[in-house]
Amino acid sequence: MGEVENFLDASEKLYSHLAKNPSENERTEFIEQVNELLDAREEAIHALAEIDLSTNSLYTHLIELDRGINERLDKIMDLIKGDLKDLQQKKRHEGSYRNPYAATQTIDGMYFDNKK
Repeated sequence: MGEVENFLDASEKLYSHLAKNPSENERTEFIEQVNELLDAREEAIHALAEIDLSTNSLYTHLIELDRGINERLDKIMDLIKGDLKDLQQKKRHEGSYRNPYAATQTIDGMYFDNKK
């Protein structure tokens, strides 16, 4: 199998894996698998560094796959950003339960005695 076919195979595996929508419990394994597939695709890209792909018949298919992969990775990134935002919000609310008057604590009206 040539370098172009290896790259095409790695891209198709990544594209099909990104088509799945993981549940919250499966996200860690899903992201680990995405990282492994991206590493394999990166190795295939490095092997293609010397080859001019614009003359290859698979060039347009590879470009379409790359666009699809980028779109799906953006969707996954948005899911992760949403999860992180929810986590930060939960942390903020947890702090307000621990000390509900933290926002109202001020030093206005306090008297400090200067005498020793």
